[in-house]
Amino acid sequence: MKDLAQIDGAIEWLGVKYKNILGPEQTGGTMSIVDSWSPAGSGPPRHVHQNEDETFVILTGTCRFWLEGEEFTAGAGESVFIPRGKEHTFKVTNDEPCRHLVILTPGGFEGFFSDMAAGQCRIPEDMPAIEESAKRHNMAFTGPPLD
Repeated sequence: MKDLAQIDGAIEWLGVKYKNILGPEQTGGTMSIVDSWSPAGSGPPRHVHQNEDETFVILTGTCRFWLEGEEFTAGAGESVFIPRGKEHTFKVTNDEPCRHLVILTPGGFEGFFSDMAAGQCRIPEDMPAIEESAKRHNMAFTGPPLD
């Protein structure tokens, strides 16, 4: 399987590469699918999506997930469903990157990744811009990333 870093059309933010492979314009807004390549040790701060359910399909590597206070691990061939409105985060574990599909229902949140890549926003320096885009995409940050 090709590394996402070598696939045309991928964007990058904070070392994570994203490629939209199915957008809301193709599904009447019902869903989006993003191919994501995250380096070892990476993961977002805790957050909540108010409008989207989020499903992770792990293709390579392993992630530790935190969902509403419960922690668990998922590896290649496994999937994780995060219902909208539930506080969550994840972190890539081990020494290898994780490639996963992010399925968003309905679609539209992938615009946040595009905003971040376009602005090359930094954490914590650019948090006002990051939080403004998050708000436009129905997401709120609620806590730190996993240790």
